Amino acid sequence: MSPVVPIGPFHPALEEPYKVEVTCEGERITDASVVVGFNFRGIEWLAERKSYTQDIALLERVCGICSNVHTLMFSRAVEKIAGLEVPDRAQYIRVVIAEAERLHSHLLWAGVACNLIGFETLFMTCFSLREQVMDILERISGNRVNYAMNRPGGVNRDISDPGAVLAAVRTIEKTTSGKLIPIMTGDPTVRARCAGVGVLSRDDALAHGAVGPLARASGLTQDIRRSAPYEAYDKLDFDVPVRDEGDVLARIVVRASEILQSCRLIEQAVETMPAGPIGGPLYPSVPAGEASVRVEAPRGEVFYYLASDGTDVPVRVRVRTPTFVNMPTVPLMAVGESISDLPLIQASIDPCYSCNDR
Repeated sequence: MSPVVPIGPFHPALEEPYKVEVTCEGERITDASVVVGFNFRGIEWLAERKSYTQDIALLERVCGICSNVHTLMFSRAVEKIAGLEVPDRAQYIRVVIAEAERLHSHLLWAGVACNLIGFETLFMTCFSLREQVMDILERISGNRVNYAMNRPGGVNRDISDPGAVLAAVRTIEKTTSGKLIPIMTGDPTVRARCAGVGVLSRDDALAHGAVGPLARASGLTQDIRRSAPYEAYDKLDFDVPVRDEGDVLARIVVRASEILQSCRLIEQAVETMPAGPIGGPLYPSVPAGEASVRVEAPRGEVFYYLASDGTDVPVRVRVRTPTFVNMPTVPLMAVGESISDLPLIQASIDPCYSCNDR
C-alpha cells in the first residue's frame, strides 16, 4: 500500500496552519489534497454585527500582509452604494499604498522562496528590501503593518514627504533589477530547484479560476488593474508580466517583474499626483443597496459583496480571497513531483490560509 504522508497543519515547510496530505510511491507523489479551516475567525459574521466604521478596522485584520486591500475593497463598496466621489489626489494615494503593499508581499514571498531553496544570502537581500518598503509605509501612515489609510470617500493621510518615498522606491528598483532578478532567473541552483517543477498548465489554470501571479505564470493575462481599472490605474503606464511555462521558476519571474512594475507605478503616481482634498465627509450615511467590487491584490483578484438596509450596520459582507481559488491547484502541481519539492510547490502560489479562513 502506498503511504499517505500528512504535512501540517503545523510543519516547518508550511508558513501558516493548513494541511497537505500526499500519497507517495517511493518519493514520487501520486495523489494530494489540501485541508483548510484551522484558523477560522468568523470575520464576515462579525462584520454583519458592527457598524461601518468598526468594520473598516475589523476587515483590515483579515490579512496582515495585504491589510490595505481589504479596507480599500470595503471603502469602494460603500462608495458604490452611497454614490461617493473619491478626490483625484486620494485615488493616487490609494495607488501608492496598494503598490507599496504589493512590493512588501512579493519581497516577503521571494524571501520565503529563497529560504526554501536554501539560498540564505538572497533571502537576506529580499528581507532587507522588504524592510525598506515597510519604512515607506510607516513614513506615510505611521504604521508598518495595518496602515489605516482608507475610508469611504477618500484616505485618512496625505503623503507629506514624496521625495523620501521616491528615493526609497528607486533604491528598491535598482537592487531588484541589478541583483535580485539576475540571480533568481539565472543562478544554476535556483534553476535546478525551480525550472520544470510544479507545472500548472494554462488550461488547468483557466479551468480552476486561478488568479494573480499564479495565473499569469501559466499564460493568462488577467489583471484587474488593466482589465477593469480602478482608482488612478487608467492614468498610469505599466506592463503586466506574463510567462507561459507555468512552473515554479515562471512564478518567481512574474513576481520579480511585478516588483519593478510596482516601483514604476509608485514613481508615476507620486510625480503626477494632483493637488486637492484627500477625502469627503468622515461619516457618510449608507443608503439601502448592494455592491460588488474587485481589485488586484498582491496574490490576485479579491472580490467583495456588500449589502445595506440603510442602517449603520451592513446586512451582508462577503469576501473572496485569491487563495480560495488558487489553493485547489496545489494537488495538480504536486502529482508526479518529488515529495522534497512539495514545500516549494505549495509556497509558489503564495498562499494565505489565514486570509482564506478569515
